[in-house]
Amino acid sequence: MKKKMLALGLCACMAAGMTACSANSTSQETTAAQSQESSAAESSQKTDEAQTEAESQKAQGQPEQTEPLLVYLNDFDAVIGDLFKEATGYDVEVVVGNGAETMSRIEAEKSNPQWDVVWIDSMYDIYNLSQDGSLLTGWEPENAANLTEFSAGLVPENKCFYPTGTHAAGVLVYRNDVYDETTAPKSIDDLTDPRFAGQVGMADPGVAAPAYPLAAGIMDAKGLEGGKEYFTTLFEQGLKVYPKNPQVVQALASKEISVALLQESNAYEMVNSGEPITIVWPEEGAPGSTRVAAINASTDQMEIAQMFVNFLLDADTQQALVNTGDEGYFEPSVEGVQQKEDRDPNAKLVVADVVFGAENEADIKAWFADMSAM
Repeated sequence: MKKKMLALGLCACMAAGMTACSANSTSQETTAAQSQESSAAESSQKTDEAQTEAESQKAQGQPEQTEPLLVYLNDFDAVIGDLFKEATGYDVEVVVGNGAETMSRIEAEKSNPQWDVVWIDSMYDIYNLSQDGSLLTGWEPENAANLTEFSAGLVPENKCFYPTGTHAAGVLVYRNDVYDETTAPKSIDDLTDPRFAGQVGMADPGVAAPAYPLAAGIMDAKGLEGGKEYFTTLFEQGLKVYPKNPQVVQALASKEISVALLQESNAYEMVNSGEPITIVWPEEGAPGSTRVAAINASTDQMEIAQMFVNFLLDADTQQALVNTGDEGYFEPSVEGVQQKEDRDPNAKLVVADVVFGAENEADIKAWFADMSAM
């Protein structure tokens, strides 16, 4: 009798378990169905909003947008899409990569380019793209009238790109627990003084995107051969070349070196973090790296792409970019923009001629690689 009651109890428990499982299964199915319905509703809402936006654009005589403008860039990816959307109503999708990664992506897509606009601080690479017809040329955005005299002088004859700002590819920095104002270098030429032997560092022009404009700026100012003689002297005195600027920062922080040519955003970041570093803007001017915007000649969103480049040349846009963290250390390309408060208002920049920099890029990078390997 006891066994029979236990059996009956077991059956009852199993039945209850099956009922619970059935209930749980039904609940899960209901939740999944509700989730699918919610996703479908959300997708439908987005589609309706996109259609409404397109209809509104058409009604106002504006170009219709069926997909986001695809922009390849290496900075400001966190803010530029929202800024452009707010100003124009058009969507932007960004693909982020450093200069080398972006150029490799563009090269890989040569037969079927996906991008609409490229906006990076690799001016010489971008200029070279224009030589095979990859870029829109011969056009001028309305806001080009806002360009400063310095930046207007950077626009190439074929008008294949427009500058949106220039930062120092290399300012002089030194450890102020090793040198003081009287003993520290004041110019790029001072670095060849034997007293700095073994203490100078910089990033590799063949690896770090900002380091090529640094080398090109010095070589353009001195002439190609004169520039090589200058760097040969530095190499003979123990110049240390690191892959990228963050490694130069580490070398300064660890006292492996005490002087460097360092990208200005990294330099100000070191100062702001409390490192014993002093920034010196070279007497002859700091070699500059210019961020430029260019349009794919075959884009099917030409009007919107042109609106985007024009938008980048607006003072309000560049002010918003200046206000964006460490990326905002640059000299704006248009009038009416306030630079960061701690950036030297008298900072002088020099930029290598675009044709010189583009034509000699492969030679300069290969020469540096050979010298670094010796």
